[in-house]
Amino acid sequence: MKSFLQSASWAQFQKDLGRQVFQTEGPDFSYLAILERNAVGPYLYCPYGPVGTDREALNSALESLQELAADQGARFIRVEPVSATNGATVESVSASLWRAGCLPAPRDIQPSRTWLVDLRPLEDELLAAMKSTNRNLHRNIRKKGVSFSTSNDPADIEILLRFLHQTAERSKFKPQEDTYLRTAAQALMPSGDATLYVANLNDAPIGAALAFDSADTRTYAHAALDSTHRKLSAGIPMVVRMILDAKAKGLTTFDMWGIAPENDPDHPWAGFSYFKKSFGGAAVEYPGTWDLPVNKPVYSAYTLARKAYQQVGKIRSRIATLQRSRTQS
Repeated sequence: MKSFLQSASWAQFQKDLGRQVFQTEGPDFSYLAILERNAVGPYLYCPYGPVGTDREALNSALESLQELAADQGARFIRVEPVSATNGATVESVSASLWRAGCLPAPRDIQPSRTWLVDLRPLEDELLAAMKSTNRNLHRNIRKKGVSFSTSNDPADIEILLRFLHQTAERSKFKPQEDTYLRTAAQALMPSGDATLYVANLNDAPIGAALAFDSADTRTYAHAALDSTHRKLSAGIPMVVRMILDAKAKGLTTFDMWGIAPENDPDHPWAGFSYFKKSFGGAAVEYPGTWDLPVNKPVYSAYTLARKAYQQVGKIRSRIATLQRSRTQS
């Protein structure tokens, strides 16, 4: 499975954002690398990449990336090889990364744990694997006046943005920037690499979701609903429609895009994860995000600075907690 984050269309999207992108193919590997910058300076980032057929291919990709990093003055290389790409286990890929000199990154950038639905079974089998509530909503939602439409017109991204703003204000979270999603719509929707799904109540939009397609996988990316109509639970049959449409298109996998770790009910994604698991499927783990230092002294200084900053943050949080407790007492 090759992620859409390693596709030519994603490369064009990144270029449209004004980023410098490099695409390389070798005998058994390929990668899309983006030149990013942080406090330490420039670095190369391969979202869900590089892609390789085996350990030797991964090593070849890392060597190629090191050459590119030297040419671009990058301080380090950030990689996220997806183990499912070559059938290797997380442990074996992680061991290969260690041997190549990589270190676990301070945090994962893309989800290291996700939920995949296999689209190869028959449609009835896919529906049978879902929770009964999902099946019933899928079959009866039209009786409530709800219908679903799709669009590849970039202008329609405004529907999703409107609901994202409402959800952000209600839930106090920061959504993806409007400019980012508008650029994604312009770059990916006309070609069909991204599709907007809209839930309509009596022909008026009450929710929307954006899906990204690669050669074999549809990824559930951004979604929001009007809370005024939350009792309709329109988001559930909308996802069922997205899954069945992906199967009809000939795709073999539906990626729910990120779930919480097992047995962690306090994780910020716990509620979303329960929702995603209700459509059938199975959890898949990836090796996570790793850094390959190119300029080791600079990378070591960067690591120490991050640890110091985190420690200061913990101390400040502790002081604030003590001050609140004293005020309340």
